Amino acid sequence: MKISITYPPIISENGVPLLSQNRQFQYFKSPTYIYPVVPAYAATLVSNAGYDVIWDDGIAEEKTFSQWLSDLERTNPDVIMMETKTPVVKKHWSIIGDVKKVLPNSKVVLVGDHVTALPEESMEQSKVDFILTGGDYDFLLLNLVNFLNGKAKELEPGVWYRESAIIKNTGQFKLNHSLDDLPHINRDLSKWQLYNERNGNFKVTPGAYTMAGRDCWWRKDGGCTFCSWPTLYPIFRTMKPERLAYEIGLLIENYGVKSVFDDTGCFPAGEWLRRFANLMIERGYNKKVQFGCNMRFGALTREDYRLMKKAGFRMLLFGVESGSQATLDRLNKGTKIDEIMNECRIPREEGLEPHITIMVGYPWETRKDALSTLNAAKTMMQKGWAVTLQSTVVIPYPGSKLYAEALKNGWFRVDPKDYERFDMKEPVMTTPDMTPDEVMKLCDEIYKVFLTPQYMLKQLVRIRSLRDIKYSVKGAVKVFGHVKDFGKD
Repeated sequence: MKISITYPPIISENGVPLLSQNRQFQYFKSPTYIYPVVPAYAATLVSNAGYDVIWDDGIAEEKTFSQWLSDLERTNPDVIMMETKTPVVKKHWSIIGDVKKVLPNSKVVLVGDHVTALPEESMEQSKVDFILTGGDYDFLLLNLVNFLNGKAKELEPGVWYRESAIIKNTGQFKLNHSLDDLPHINRDLSKWQLYNERNGNFKVTPGAYTMAGRDCWWRKDGGCTFCSWPTLYPIFRTMKPERLAYEIGLLIENYGVKSVFDDTGCFPAGEWLRRFANLMIERGYNKKVQFGCNMRFGALTREDYRLMKKAGFRMLLFGVESGSQATLDRLNKGTKIDEIMNECRIPREEGLEPHITIMVGYPWETRKDALSTLNAAKTMMQKGWAVTLQSTVVIPYPGSKLYAEALKNGWFRVDPKDYERFDMKEPVMTTPDMTPDEVMKLCDEIYKVFLTPQYMLKQLVRIRSLRDIKYSVKGAVKVFGHVKDFGKD
């Protein structure tokens, strides 16, 4: 059997879609490609089982749609797996129809948070054959392929399918797979070079992605209400720190990787983190690679940050989300804005480079609340506590608690089924005293903190090498790209 893991190209005047392995979808004028770790595990698992696997990322390979469809028809796979997301799911329904016209016997499979939240919708609205719900669709794809090939007696829980035109499913998905049972990713098979440079998380290249856990250990009352990935991962699991350290060694030795970003929703803390950091030091990887990860405020001590710096950590991505404590509480973020402002300086003092993310457009926030977020971000940037930032419009996806809350309270200013408008080019929820244009302008204003004299002076002081200059120039290009992302023209 032949299996294609593919991302159909989506041509849009809005820019390049950031679709692969993303928690929030956005079109970028300055292209960014994130290595999709779980699909790469899926490719490796299926390949190791003896099947012919084709990695076909039409977005990262910058194919035209006709070229992508022609290539798919030529390779004629038996199974075609596509990751989808709310803003493009209707496009994917149409694309599945196009695929079925040229490859009527191929089985099309959809995965991702949207179809996990609303699997029956895609079964009814498209000719998709299977939907793999939950985040362990790497394991589920292998099970499906073995089932279709007669090597598995039954489908695992979490699979939707058709039987005599009747939609059926195998029940609620179960996250009972051990991440330590995964093979190490076949990076050549999954064309890792497509993703090793055009990514702002890498100061030096080539860079690579890992995922030590699925997905975020902050699980009090179901986690943050705005996040769609608890839909995929309602429980948190990790691989052993020794396994991740071994993988870092493979990336260094086999591919010459100089930067690694671990895209676990929140990197494991406590003893797990300290064990991994000490392994990086003991094996000398701290001198060969720069390591970055997602992290939460309130999880680490100064001693932890100091150890991480010694272990080769560089970038830490923190989700601040808002400068309003009332908003943080409503999001179930589990953080305090005063503690955030105080702690943010500590990793910077220990030589790390914090990156902060914030959002605007909450349906309960006034202009005053939104400006408190802008001012908090400016303070952290101008004081040098944060090195970079990302500002986005809050978008509630189906499956998230915020989406359910918006439906209940009538917060949507667009039809909640008009999924194409969930692409972050406009707010999809109302705000008390701001127009949609004013919300988008606020995103623009936040990015302009990079252009303030205080921030520029801090950047000049930080420059130590030609590498720093190149990274700053690349960052400037990204900033102007983001300004265009949120602009009208």
